[in-house]
Amino acid sequence: MSEDAKKFLYVNRKAPYGTIYALESLEVVLIGAAFEQEVTLAFLDDGVYQLAKGQETAGVGMKNFSPTYRALGDYDVNKFYVERESLEERGLTEDDLQEITYEDEDDDWAEKPSIRVVNRDEMKKIMSEQDVILSF
Repeated sequence: MSEDAKKFLYVNRKAPYGTIYALESLEVVLIGAAFEQEVTLAFLDDGVYQLAKGQETAGVGMKNFSPTYRALGDYDVNKFYVERESLEERGLTEDDLQEITYEDEDDDWAEKPSIRVVNRDEMKKIMSEQDVILSF
């Protein structure tokens, strides 16, 4: 990442299926990462379901795209912030989220978790530090 790269935050607020928002967000994230933007993802409200384990999509007639999140580390996308209160309001915990990791080149390629669960105040601070916020 260049020193002058803009910080882009992609805010995901919608459930993964039933609308095109989640899939379109993921596609835009991949495009941004390909152009070496500094990409961060935030999951709030029903967006927390996008990272849930065991998504079954046969009933909605859509392909399960959730495994794609695990590939984002290959594109240097490794900051996934999940709002704790959104999880709790939906009866979910951190254990309900899929495991997403990246290899940290600064730490001898150690595998580290990409998902960080933060509270609303921490999420506000993260948002305030971004140059561009795109909401889906």
